[in-house]
Amino acid sequence: MRYAVLVCGPAGAGKSTLCTSLLTHLHTVKRTGHLFNLDPAATDNSFAEHAPTIDIRQLISLEDVMSEMGYGPNGGLVYCFEYLLQHMDWLDEELGEYDNDYLVIDCPGQIELYTHHPILPALLNHLQRQGIRTCAVYLLESQFMEDKYKYFAGVMSAMSAMVNLEVPWINIMSKMDLITPGGAEVPRNGVRGKKDIARYLDPDPYLLSDENTSIAKSNPRFHALNEAIVKLIEDHPLVSFLPLDLTDPDSLEAILSHIDYTIQYGEDEEPLEVSTN
Repeated sequence: MRYAVLVCGPAGAGKSTLCTSLLTHLHTVKRTGHLFNLDPAATDNSFAEHAPTIDIRQLISLEDVMSEMGYGPNGGLVYCFEYLLQHMDWLDEELGEYDNDYLVIDCPGQIELYTHHPILPALLNHLQRQGIRTCAVYLLESQFMEDKYKYFAGVMSAMSAMVNLEVPWINIMSKMDLITPGGAEVPRNGVRGKKDIARYLDPDPYLLSDENTSIAKSNPRFHALNEAIVKLIEDHPLVSFLPLDLTDPDSLEAILSHIDYTIQYGEDEEPLEVSTN
């Protein structure tokens, strides 16, 4: 059985860092993992520790598309993925026979690829048809907790991506070391208590309604929009986050355990026979 983890989320959320940390941890515990770079705009400097086993840039790169086709970055990125979908035989050959291996797929940070484009759903469906158990992890960085409106925009984008991609899903709040106390240094984004953090890991829509009292009279349309978002999140509580602090090995191990459970890693393996000699 083959397994794939799609690591996605907005730019700057720590996707490549998580991919690197996952691969390092897998190698440490004697498990085999491979990096699949799905970002045609990536640079070689992005892969200092683990070179990609599969790299979309070997098929097509954003730099070539922009120079030869005259597209901008976003249009060029969409073109790269459309080109990939037209050449899935290349991907099938690259996938090879990775039995019982993890494919850690590092995705670009353009959020529209996850929320409403049909490109990634088509790619994931193809992987599943190839017998690869696939799940997605969606990263949102802890800095979003500093602005409640920005945070709920992130929650809504995660919900939209979940609905669009239709695969087993894990949401992760990354860079938690920036808001939790660690040693003598004060975290960059300030210290938060456990109860306060819990309201963001399991989104509490009343965080948003708390802000409405001061603006209800001054901006009633904005107030009405916030109330509609609160109702949507209450009616469809699909999103919750696992905290990720890469300075804590136990945090990464917890994330990997959730991924293993989600894709049912190793459940098809036969039990080892005990030697009687």
